[in-house]
Amino acid sequence: MTSKFDYFIIFAEMRTGSNFLETNLNALSDVTCFGEAFNPHFIGYPNKVEILDISQAMRDGDPECLINAIRSTPDVMGGFRFFHDHDQRVLDAALPDPRCAKVILTRNPLDSYVSWKIAQETGQWKLTNVKKRRDAQVRFDPEEFSRHVEALQDFQVFLLNSLQARGQTPFYIDYEDLQSVDVMNGLAAWLGVEGRLDGLDKSLKRQNPSPVTSKVVNVDEMTEALGGLDRFNLTRTPNFEPRRGPAVPSYVAGVVTPLLYLPIRGGPEDEVMSWMAGLDSVPLSSLNTGMNQKQMRQWMRNNLGHRRFTVLRHPLARLHQVFCRKILSTGPGSYKKIRETLRRQYKLPIPKDEPDARYSRSDHRAAFEAFLGFIRMNLAGQTAIRVDGGWCSQAQALSSMSDFAVPDHVFREDEMTELLPNLAARYGHQEAEAPDIAQPDSPFSLDDIYDADLEKEAANIYQRDYVMFGFGPWRNS
Repeated sequence: MTSKFDYFIIFAEMRTGSNFLETNLNALSDVTCFGEAFNPHFIGYPNKVEILDISQAMRDGDPECLINAIRSTPDVMGGFRFFHDHDQRVLDAALPDPRCAKVILTRNPLDSYVSWKIAQETGQWKLTNVKKRRDAQVRFDPEEFSRHVEALQDFQVFLLNSLQARGQTPFYIDYEDLQSVDVMNGLAAWLGVEGRLDGLDKSLKRQNPSPVTSKVVNVDEMTEALGGLDRFNLTRTPNFEPRRGPAVPSYVAGVVTPLLYLPIRGGPEDEVMSWMAGLDSVPLSSLNTGMNQKQMRQWMRNNLGHRRFTVLRHPLARLHQVFCRKILSTGPGSYKKIRETLRRQYKLPIPKDEPDARYSRSDHRAAFEAFLGFIRMNLAGQTAIRVDGGWCSQAQALSSMSDFAVPDHVFREDEMTELLPNLAARYGHQEAEAPDIAQPDSPFSLDDIYDADLEKEAANIYQRDYVMFGFGPWRNS
């Protein structure tokens, strides 16, 4: 591949994800990013004294000598990160040059401002080990934020107009896009390099994945300062979950009745499948499952008028069942490797082996609460353990299955005993029985340990599910 570029600049700002972008670019075999090469206070990184045999003094005397060195890097495409307060002389040389690739990284300015304030407060500017994460709430300063936004917007408008006037097109990438390996590889293709990523680097962790309103001590003052308008999307729920496949082999098709169940892991799968088997008076093993996408499309073509449905479970009840069956238990179907990692690395207070009579109700509550803490970090992309289908958000699961087939009906578990028989009646099953209600989990049920603190934690973790699907407290649901 022949590139139309000789080198690149990443135009970014503090707390926009530029370290993460650089790390993944450097994972490409034919790309090298030299950090903040023109930061006036250091060269490249705080602990370096030179780049490509160019010292900071040499660079300050003639910035083009470092640009030329980066441009001439053998066997790789070189580049660097550039912030609005870096050496402005670089822009005089780089902006008119069509052989310089311009990558513009942006982030919601409120998010970047609050993240910057937290980093100042904690002294933690990078996170590679989530156990060492430092947390803090900060005070929103309206005047400081106004200056922050003004500086960012002025620089962005300057870049936009400068490149428009020269007929150049930059590659825009947003903070949220950094989690997509496809976008990263698209950037590599745009740069004209050969290297591609199989996956993203996971050494850097998101430091503050919670909503911005939970990071500020004076939320009301901040909201008032922003004019009461949600221009900066304050109430959105950050979503760092990886995209999932539609999981077509898990779909369950009726043997006679043209119903297609799209299960969400951790939901009432056993109860719904038993109901479907009873509907057609066939053994559970006779249900059609394990089909690939081609076979599933064939089934849908052969069953005109079919209906697809899924069943949601309250997030807290769903997570408790997954905890009991997959993590606490050591029996068939349990996640033994994940269980051991959670015990050793994350200090999950569960027995080494299957719980026995010594495992008390208070032990169970403490263990489940600790598991909730792990799930919060896991869904925020702060652990090395996969986001399992049993505890991914149900909103993400629905979104993923909709890439293949959108469900006609999305039922809640507490209404399926009424609505599933009504659905079956459309296909002649006027006397269809209701599906069974799920039995309490063991060794302790959720009712044994439920309290407002567990509910609050689940609502924080699964805020999207609570909002999108209207879930209230579990005990009242």
